[in-house]
Amino acid sequence: MAKEYAGSPKLHQIESKRKRLTWFLGVTGLCILFYILGAWQNTATSPILNSSSDKLSKAPCVSSNPTQSITQSSSRTVSLDFEAHHQVRINESSGGVYKFPPCKLQFSEYTPCQHPNRARKFERKNLIYRERHCPAKDELLKCLIPAPPKYKNPFKWPLSRDYAWYDNIPHRELSIEKAVQNWIQVEGDRFRFPGGGTMFPRGADAYIDDISEMISLTGGKIRTAIDTGCGVASWGAYLLKRDILTMSFAPRDTHEAQVQFALERGVPAMIGVLASERMPYPARAFDMAHCSRCLIPWYDREGLYLIEVDRVLRPGGYWILSGPPINWKKHYKGWERTQEDLKKEQDAIEDVAKRLCWKKVIEKRDLAIWQKPINHIECINSRKIYKTPHICQSDNADFAWYKKMETCITPLPVASNIEEVAGGALERWPERAFAIPPRIRSGSIPGITAEKFREDNEVWKERVAHYKRIIPPITHGRFRNVMDMNAGLGGFAAAMTKFPVWVMNVVPSNSDKDTLGLVYERGFIGTYHDWCEAFSTYPRTYDLIHASNVFSTYQDRCDITYILLEMDRILRPEGTVIFRDTVEVLVKVQSLTEGMRWKSQIMDHESGPFNPEKILLAVKSYWTGEAEQQQ
Repeated sequence: MAKEYAGSPKLHQIESKRKRLTWFLGVTGLCILFYILGAWQNTATSPILNSSSDKLSKAPCVSSNPTQSITQSSSRTVSLDFEAHHQVRINESSGGVYKFPPCKLQFSEYTPCQHPNRARKFERKNLIYRERHCPAKDELLKCLIPAPPKYKNPFKWPLSRDYAWYDNIPHRELSIEKAVQNWIQVEGDRFRFPGGGTMFPRGADAYIDDISEMISLTGGKIRTAIDTGCGVASWGAYLLKRDILTMSFAPRDTHEAQVQFALERGVPAMIGVLASERMPYPARAFDMAHCSRCLIPWYDREGLYLIEVDRVLRPGGYWILSGPPINWKKHYKGWERTQEDLKKEQDAIEDVAKRLCWKKVIEKRDLAIWQKPINHIECINSRKIYKTPHICQSDNADFAWYKKMETCITPLPVASNIEEVAGGALERWPERAFAIPPRIRSGSIPGITAEKFREDNEVWKERVAHYKRIIPPITHGRFRNVMDMNAGLGGFAAAMTKFPVWVMNVVPSNSDKDTLGLVYERGFIGTYHDWCEAFSTYPRTYDLIHASNVFSTYQDRCDITYILLEMDRILRPEGTVIFRDTVEVLVKVQSLTEGMRWKSQIMDHESGPFNPEKILLAVKSYWTGEAEQQQ
């Protein structure tokens, strides 16, 4: 064997490799050390980026200011300024940030897509004029909707269920028109809601007890409900203590501000009408639907409206009807209709329900209840007898954004036997909130697996825990009505169930993945919406708005200025907004909010400063139309 000498080239190569390896390991070790030190310094409190003010002043009528709390808790940290590299001024004038002027006080209750003046331009037939008709680009308001004079923060839940400030919704009409029915009463500087309704003058609680005698409303089997023609939403308000979450649904009509009253009470509600388009909810969304003298002609147009209720009802779901024509033999004189007319109407409703394959569960006193089948095996066979309505063909049952209703039955997912629940059975509430939804189990949403669902829940559990630390009012009952502008799988709403809030889960109509159906399967409520248009609600109806990656999604579709103005419209004075997005997007957003009288701060992601996603926390300031006019 050949002997290797000290000067051998091979030995020099080995020695050189050792030195390079030692150098590499040393540099790597130093990098890791400094990374750990940097992360450790930022774990105590996230640094504030580009704060719009050093300290935010406390406005009138506020118990605590979340953004002020953040400033105080972060006083030990170093501010990082992204202004030089990322600031992109929008609407910049010679005076700096564009200051949005207040709108005239006459716009205090402006609902852009349900504006009465615009509605008059559309046909009244089939209530087309009460549907959404949004303003054209040249009609969009570029001003801030004012709160009415003497506006006050609403009562905290649960007191808000029974009381609201008169100055916030100065309308006495319903207290006079519905005085006998106990909808609403004026008591000094406030409204009181006794819980009455047209068909339940004894109160919603007693009325719900009557329903509970016929079908079980306890035990968690029924969780989501829809109330068409909801009045001031007392039915939904009193179902909440039974853990049933109701979407109260009514048009902006002669019953002035009924949906506004509902939301002021802290009860979920939307402006909407059954006219020519589908309700903005997915198929198989609600466990129960309700109509109490809602004046909807269920038998008309070949049963079109009842067919739409069938679409949004879950397999095995219930439809409850009270008022005309139920128990017409007793009430026909009070309803000022003939017995023949009322009998004909009830016979027509019974016929439509039978053609939809519903089973009548019971009719007792002033109530009648039908149940949708758990699958369509027998219903398909019955088409040999009932030629109409036929089963819809090649239709996306969930699609409901500006989609015309059709006189055909929305097919349920295929079931293998008569006992199987089409699409999959649901867990009872509250287990339902975190159980794998049937739409995920069946693989009907591409790319969403059970594992991704579990991971998403953990992510939002961590994020909401972070929100709890930086926004103390979440735990103090300061917020009641919450909106998630980009709900995804509903993880934010699920993580918020520990607080006394409800969440309107909005799934953008242009989303790559339609997840609203699984949000309902989890026992939450929500709607489809396009954020390039105004939302179907009154001004000042939400306490907290959550906007995760909304603006990076919409910045190339429409002017984000109008999205922010819409958020300002629906946010209550001193309400809070949580934005999540990239720094570039958030700086654009912040530059606009500075001109909207919002106070805001950009913060690090909850995982630390190295995550490119940041948080912008904003608080809307308190001001009213009267004060603005005086200035």
